[in-house]
Amino acid sequence: MLVVNRIRKTIKSKVILNDISLTLNAGTIYGFVGRNGSGKTMLFRAISGLMKVDAGDISYQGKKLHQDFLVLPNLGITIENAGLYPEFTGLKNLQLLAKLNRKIDTEQIKKSIKRVGLEPNDSRSFRKYSLGMKQRIAIAQAIMEQPDLILLDEPTNSLDEEGVRLIRQVIREEKQRGAMILLASHNKEDIQLLADKVFYLDAGRLVDEVYPHAE
Repeated sequence: MLVVNRIRKTIKSKVILNDISLTLNAGTIYGFVGRNGSGKTMLFRAISGLMKVDAGDISYQGKKLHQDFLVLPNLGITIENAGLYPEFTGLKNLQLLAKLNRKIDTEQIKKSIKRVGLEPNDSRSFRKYSLGMKQRIAIAQAIMEQPDLILLDEPTNSLDEEGVRLIRQVIREEKQRGAMILLASHNKEDIQLLADKVFYLDAGRLVDEVYPHAE
């Protein structure tokens, strides 16, 4: 269980997260929608531990972020730029990242790359990837260690129709595996087809929540 308890964040006198509280459970896909600047990405940064909040707290499995751990354990995340080395191949980049936790081997990394529709042995460097390929390798990075919690910020951006279908299927499979998935997307179909519950943010405040399939 992930509990967000009345978190607040201000940057340069601007409130970007305003008294947000959430209780989220495993095996569920939560959609987050709102206009640009509504606070979706900042909320994901706060939940992951990439950004400290000014007030409130975040706990996961009963332990508090920035108190019991610096970043959430068993976390997979795609947020903003992929942050990979441009001169290395996709496989080499993921191998370097996997060394941080030493949970998976090269064969498991290759399997994740194949799941998102890429060729693991592609010799091209990351800088030569198309935008769609970069998006796919970012998803592979997020899922490769079979994390318990997955944060996906605009996961179908820059993908063609086939890529969108494939990534949606990967997200469904991760849910079936038991992962908790937080999904922010401007693509209404992503939210309608994938999310079990949807939260609407406006100016850093949680203003509404619905079940997308209830109609």
